[in-house]
Amino acid sequence: MLADGMTGPPGTVARHAAVPDTLPVGAPGKVGVLELGFALAGDRTELTRHVQRAPLHTTRPLYPDPDRPHMPHVLFMSSGGGILQGDRYRIELDCGPGTSVHFTTQTATRLYRMEHDYATQTVELRAAANSYVEYLPETTIPFAGSRFYQRTNITADPDATIVLGEKLMAGRLAHGERHAYTVYCTDLEVRSPDGRTLFADPLRFVPSEHPATGPAVMDDYGLMASLYVLTPRAREAADAMHAAIAATGLLGGASVLPGDHGAWARLLGGRSPEVDAAFRRTCEAVRGLPR
Repeated sequence: MLADGMTGPPGTVARHAAVPDTLPVGAPGKVGVLELGFALAGDRTELTRHVQRAPLHTTRPLYPDPDRPHMPHVLFMSSGGGILQGDRYRIELDCGPGTSVHFTTQTATRLYRMEHDYATQTVELRAAANSYVEYLPETTIPFAGSRFYQRTNITADPDATIVLGEKLMAGRLAHGERHAYTVYCTDLEVRSPDGRTLFADPLRFVPSEHPATGPAVMDDYGLMASLYVLTPRAREAADAMHAAIAATGLLGGASVLPGDHGAWARLLGGRSPEVDAAFRRTCEAVRGLPR
């Protein structure tokens, strides 16, 4: 069973399907839902729709940024403290015309050991004309034996700007776990309002079959961070991110997305503090671009 609107996971994840010996898939507390809608109220973006089902929930939006006093910051939270076997999460975000919203998680996302079945999360984000959306969750940490699939679907108006990021740790590094999870797979797909695919980025980590420590993957680094910026100022965004990463001294780079729909960057580091600092610096570089 999947959360409503969730497409099936790839075979590398689906083959672990089983009946958990704890709460079964679909039981109360196993299907988390968060549906949020935003619209302009004067010159300020307001939350206009809010549906939640435990363990997913959120607080009222906050407006902490003095440089962007009309942009709410929205925290995703889980009463379970992490993602467990059999969990099925769905997050749906609808950002109306002219809105500005910042999404993040309250803390790192922990994927716990899974002896039966697997866990999934789907994120549906729609950004309307002239909206500005930041989706920047904290680091995902897959524990040893975890099995996880996430699908992120973005529908972006040509006049919208979206800053989308993710950070992945190789495991609980302080516990000596490095790529000890069973399977970690993600799919990112960005479409125009008419359904045309603008770009996609699939990730498949199955350490027992293909080492995630190769030079074209994570090598011996502990963290990998990716940043995607949908903007008509593709070349400027790529140059700004490249310069920001170069100034950090970490391994990484930036390039223009297919069709000049924006830019993307990826960086690698050994420790959370240095990667988090470099990631923030890169985000600020594209935030400063004229819209």
